[in-house]
Amino acid sequence: MSEPHPASVEARKEISGGVCVLTYQRLDTAAIIASVGDDAAGATAVFIGTTRNSFKGKSHPTWKVVTRLDYQAYSKLAIQTISDIITMAVSRSSHHHMPGSVPSLLHCAIHHRLGTVPVGEPSIVIAVSSPHRREAFVACELILEQVKAKAQIWKREFYKGERPEDAEWKANAEP
Repeated sequence: MSEPHPASVEARKEISGGVCVLTYQRLDTAAIIASVGDDAAGATAVFIGTTRNSFKGKSHPTWKVVTRLDYQAYSKLAIQTISDIITMAVSRSSHHHMPGSVPSLLHCAIHHRLGTVPVGEPSIVIAVSSPHRREAFVACELILEQVKAKAQIWKREFYKGERPEDAEWKANAEP
């Protein structure tokens, strides 16, 4: 892995409605899912984004073999952005309920890996619990799209047969 930028450090922020984590450690999906458990939850939706072994995008018309991804973040800003996304998702879901009722989203957890993520390992885990499945699915997808579009996280994709120094940093969004 290339040397991490000094601003790409581990971070954790707990807010009302959730937790967001940036870490160099492997993501423990079972623990993340368990962290959003609640007796009032009828549903838990989970997204696990993993490093795949191939890539084909708009700028790469042919398949390339991926050997690994490296992630870096401007952690201080990224953790605030991700916590704002949780706040937005919780706020959006609570507009549909009467005061005093159970909110649509009970808990959210967003964990994003930093550093080298080998093929087959998770780079992001999003877990959301809700009384109902629809709200959980909608919130999970909304959170994922917002993190990819807004969080100050960059990835570097390494391809088989290419020199490591030729790998370029990209925004953490689908091409």
